[in-house]
Amino acid sequence: MIFVPDFILQEVYCDRRASAHMNKKEIELLLLRHRRGLLSTEKALSRLTSLSTESLDFATIDHQREARQGFPEVIYCAGKTPPQVAAIAERICARGSVLFATRGDRDHFRAVKKKIHGALFNPVSRTITANERNIRRNGKGTVLVISAGTSDIPVAEEAAETARVMGNETGTLYDVGVAGIHRILSRTDVLRKASVIIVVAGMEGALASVVGGLVDIPVIAVPTSVGYGASFKGVAALLGMLNSCAAGVTVVNIDNGFGAGFAASVINRKR
Repeated sequence: MIFVPDFILQEVYCDRRASAHMNKKEIELLLLRHRRGLLSTEKALSRLTSLSTESLDFATIDHQREARQGFPEVIYCAGKTPPQVAAIAERICARGSVLFATRGDRDHFRAVKKKIHGALFNPVSRTITANERNIRRNGKGTVLVISAGTSDIPVAEEAAETARVMGNETGTLYDVGVAGIHRILSRTDVLRKASVIIVVAGMEGALASVVGGLVDIPVIAVPTSVGYGASFKGVAALLGMLNSCAAGVTVVNIDNGFGAGFAASVINRKR
């Protein structure tokens, strides 16, 4: 166990009493402070219970998500009204947490911007962010996001933005699908420098197998709904990726760039 002088423990918490936002390390220090008699049981319980949930009329916000999983609750905007998204975002940011919202549009963003100064919108990935100054860089290496075609870029950008906001260095290679396989084969040096690779592809989804056969690192495949009628809105790519003969390829749901970015971040996280 690392020795932490009592005067440092005092300083760590003197500026945190007004905030209910804590990560795992800060909870560990709080418990250490309690064990050393620097914090009463009553105050320690008060701090810990303040980390739970917050109820709105239409949502229950999980403020303990970061302590449990390493990243705050993410807002899925689709199906929510702009005022609902803005209200949830305001409460997340009030705790000092990084805000990340997916599948948002400009109406969602305008509502959030009215509540949160400095909120940003990426129209390609359809993501909204705020409190980016609180992003903790904890990735061990680069998360590389590859798209088979230009039409796959929105899903690829969602994956890249997720990995970036979760504290990873990210890189991208776009429009390098199997219709011109020399494009990906000429970039094997970039592939092999990555720690985790996310492959985003529609149509038949073959690019994931090609990449999986070239590297010795985790490959996360994301089927997209890009393609003509027999692609069945991504089902053909999904089945192709699930049946990949390349070892080490795992697959997330159709168009789920967020899921891939989150999984890559967990794999890449410093522990």
